[in-house]
Amino acid sequence: MATKAVGDNDFATEVLGSSKPVLVDFWAEWCGPCKMIGPSLEEISEELGEQVTIAKLNIDDHPDTPSKFGVRGIPTMILFKDGQVVDTKVGAAPKAAIKGWLEAAL
Repeated sequence: MATKAVGDNDFATEVLGSSKPVLVDFWAEWCGPCKMIGPSLEEISEELGEQVTIAKLNIDDHPDTPSKFGVRGIPTMILFKDGQVVDTKVGAAPKAAIKGWLEAAL
């Protein structure tokens, strides 16, 4: 299961209304660290796809949602469960660190 693109218009239904946890990666095209973790998030999505949805939100194309959740730097990853923020991780990290953090939060 690949990562899923979400935006301001479908965030409420795709993320907040999801029946399973959703990890949202707030990113931008110009962000080097965002591009570094992209492939790791794709792999994690394949590995943990039954347990969690991994979504990506481009902050340049969709500026409203990041401001609602206090995103000030990117990459920022926010884990949502039942429409609520469960945990947040700011900055790039190796795949093992991201996966470990995510599994602990699930």
